[in-house]
Amino acid sequence: MGNFGALLDGFATAAQPEYLLYAFIGVTLGTLVGVLPGIGPAMTVALLLPLTLSLEPTASLIIFAGIYYGGMYGGSTTSILLNTPGESASIITAVEGNKMARAGRGAAALATAAIGSFVAGTIATVLLTLLAPSIAELAVKLGPADYVALMVVAFTTVAALLGSSMSRGLASLALGLFVGLIGTDTLTGQARFTFGSATLGDGIDVVIVVVGVFAIGEAFYVASRLRHGPVHVVPVGGRWNTADFWKRSWKPWLRGTAIGFPIGTIPAGGADVSTFLSYAAEKKLSKRPEEFGKGAIEGVAGPEAANNAAAAGVLVPLLTLGLPTSATAAIIIAAFQSYGINPGPMLFQGENSALVWALIASLYIGNVMLLVLNLPLVKIWVKVLQIPRPYLYAGILLFGALGTYAVNFIVDDLVILLIIGVIGFFMRRHGYPIAPAVVGLILGPMAEEQLRRTLQISQGDLGALVASPFAIIAYGLLLLVVVGTLVLRFRGNRVASTSEAADSNS
Repeated sequence: MGNFGALLDGFATAAQPEYLLYAFIGVTLGTLVGVLPGIGPAMTVALLLPLTLSLEPTASLIIFAGIYYGGMYGGSTTSILLNTPGESASIITAVEGNKMARAGRGAAALATAAIGSFVAGTIATVLLTLLAPSIAELAVKLGPADYVALMVVAFTTVAALLGSSMSRGLASLALGLFVGLIGTDTLTGQARFTFGSATLGDGIDVVIVVVGVFAIGEAFYVASRLRHGPVHVVPVGGRWNTADFWKRSWKPWLRGTAIGFPIGTIPAGGADVSTFLSYAAEKKLSKRPEEFGKGAIEGVAGPEAANNAAAAGVLVPLLTLGLPTSATAAIIIAAFQSYGINPGPMLFQGENSALVWALIASLYIGNVMLLVLNLPLVKIWVKVLQIPRPYLYAGILLFGALGTYAVNFIVDDLVILLIIGVIGFFMRRHGYPIAPAVVGLILGPMAEEQLRRTLQISQGDLGALVASPFAIIAYGLLLLVVVGTLVLRFRGNRVASTSEAADSNS
């Protein structure tokens, strides 16, 4: 009854009118920005992160959770009506959903994506509620060497599995680790990599880096690839609330949830892998495989459910171990750290336990709000899609700059933001994944602290890093996860190439 009672207390907090308003604002902003073409969930939460910093912690994290879930929902609208996925996890939705829209079944595609996201998000949040406290209890017993092992797992898997090239992922991770070391060493008091700049003496604020590489760098990249001319949005057509709709959708929703949540909880490529696996499963189990690649509703329902279940699964290692397994999770950790709160096993104990249970309760509430928002307000989101692109990305640059300046009110931060934005642009242009850099920036100082603590306790004996059973198991699982996920990615790429081939033949 302890955890159930804590969840009820969380609902009592999250259901207060003030926090309900914050949740509504969060899901609305998240959907509004997430629906914009070329803007994925990571960029959405990065762009809106500065907004949350002026609020008290509970309100901030509730609105931030709404932005996170809303950004996931909004991306499906862009993929279906504009054939422009905001992230790689929405590629399948764009392939099948846009075909449905062009065939006059846009309403059914949008509805199965929205309801599937609600079903998957709710079930996955229930699993998060059940699993997170137990994992946190086990994590409390971990020592410094165990945390070093966990962070090595996070570094390696995120760098190796996010992006098309392992070497580029590792290079991105190294860049993030370097940026994380800039500033003053807390143990020796020596300045590191500050180049004589007093501004860099306190290090580079995580918010500046996140907004720079995701919002500014991504805006530069997308703007550089824009085609001139008006945006062509497929009209929302057809009826969706039919017997055939429910018959063909409910099983893919459940299967997508079963595939997405466990993959989201481990550093295994997150939603990208889960959506491709869900699509492959639906195509194999379907009684109408010939429709896949031409607008199969199962090809939208399953992957969208898997995508949102994986998004909730990402919160399990984040809240219990403080480990981000995706780019968006890394930004969420930055939000916690801006209030001096470090996600991890102690988050469920002491004074922060009420905050985390209110956050989990707000996920249930936000899911309901998103379902209410997405179905009746589709026509409004379509209007948003027609914003001229130059105005859109100029607004992103302005909003990102104002939000960054509002963090410390230092003009030098804008210079750093521009430099990081340019670096982010060239990383995107040359295929270097952004997520490993952000994970390295956030976890690098924490890994350094735990490594130093381990070596101090063992008096410099490196064998202490692999002396505990947990560390040995972690490194063994690391090998299995890397090999297994590379195999799954290969299969996912084959599914994607098969879909593209079917698309070109049609």
